[in-house]
Amino acid sequence: MPELWPGSVAGYLTKEEVPDSLVLVPAPPVGGSGALAADEEANRKGLALRGSPRFAQAAEDANLTFPQAAGAFSCALGAPVTEAGTPRLYLILRRVLSDAGYSTSRAKDHYRRPRPFLVNKEPTCTPADEVHLAKQGSYPSGHSSAGWAWALILAEVAPDRADAVLARGRTFGQSRVVCNVHWQSDVVEGRTMGAATVARLHADPAFAADVEAAKKELAAVRAKALTPIRDCKAEAEALAVSP
Repeated sequence: MPELWPGSVAGYLTKEEVPDSLVLVPAPPVGGSGALAADEEANRKGLALRGSPRFAQAAEDANLTFPQAAGAFSCALGAPVTEAGTPRLYLILRRVLSDAGYSTSRAKDHYRRPRPFLVNKEPTCTPADEVHLAKQGSYPSGHSSAGWAWALILAEVAPDRADAVLARGRTFGQSRVVCNVHWQSDVVEGRTMGAATVARLHADPAFAADVEAAKKELAAVRAKALTPIRDCKAEAEALAVSP
């Protein structure tokens, strides 16, 4: 699989096939609006979680590098997701990360919305990323798009775990608010783009073939009663607190 840059593989979709965020999401909230007030309130609630296990979980969710990111939904699935044990599922996650992330670019570049930490001058959960993030528009959230796309796909791969997987997809996006790198509306419209990406992916034969293979892989792993390589109890306790 060709890499777009070190560690990032090409998605399933061409640039022309990726959903257009500038068409699909509205303009971000403006000053004095109720929507902006709601964003600011969610941000205050997120900031109150600094130093907590939820803040630490937000930092973990911020890591989209593999193999780390492959385990983000393993507790929700009740099974490990690894390159060795579930290679097609692992590849789906990597490729969809590219598609879903790219789907947010046009609106990000057009609106250039400042991120919360640039406005409130408070730290984030990933200080090493702040210089890079400051150069990118905040709206909509690429992490949230990828997380929601992953959740929708994994709910299809393991329908009996759909509620847990979708709930995890929601908290994955909310971690961006806790981290102080995205506003709530960034996250909401990130989910819109994640859903739009998955809708488009269902017309792609290579994606469909990989999903069918991933279902068999996951079933085999679960038949062996293999458990996630994570502290699922600690994760659940952390994620129970969210703005």
